[in-house]
Amino acid sequence: MSEKLPLVLGSSSVFRHAQLERLGVAFQTASPDFDETPVAGESAEQTALRLASGKAQSLAAQFPRALIIGADQVAWCNNQQLGKPMSVAKAQQMLAELSGQRIEFCSAIVLLNTVSGHLQQHVDKTVVTMRTLSAEQIRRYLEREPDAVYCAGAAKSEGLGAALLEKIDSSDPNALIGLPVFRLIDFLKNEGVAVL
Repeated sequence: MSEKLPLVLGSSSVFRHAQLERLGVAFQTASPDFDETPVAGESAEQTALRLASGKAQSLAAQFPRALIIGADQVAWCNNQQLGKPMSVAKAQQMLAELSGQRIEFCSAIVLLNTVSGHLQQHVDKTVVTMRTLSAEQIRRYLEREPDAVYCAGAAKSEGLGAALLEKIDSSDPNALIGLPVFRLIDFLKNEGVAVL
């Protein structure tokens, strides 16, 4: 039997931390140092996967004997990537533009074994249909859900953001929050880590 490698979540996201915590596996968190500048001509799926992989790889030297989880999410609507607004004014503008639209969220997950160099990767696609929103509804939402400015597309689906949504098409409801848990469980199993 091979040694049990520590599990590291390469993310500073409190949302992903909470998701992984719910699985009941022991892990530590480290903030990756990776340039998230978009690359011209990349699809949302390619960007999410490049960033998730880059985040995990950026921690490899710090954790030479570990399983590192890298994750990233990119929202796509009207042929453009949507970032995290990071301010209320930008969130208001973004939500006004997304009102009544279909948005595709590409949530990438990777698991890097820094001993073997083995990298498992997957991108989960979630299609969200937004309700038609008034400026007043957007204002009230951002007032009551201040963390939404740190979420792709300003839609914090696990909170009050559910009120913004009309429909979600997904194979893993966790993916929209930021961590495709169903696939992560498979990746961990492949590395000999049993969640159950």
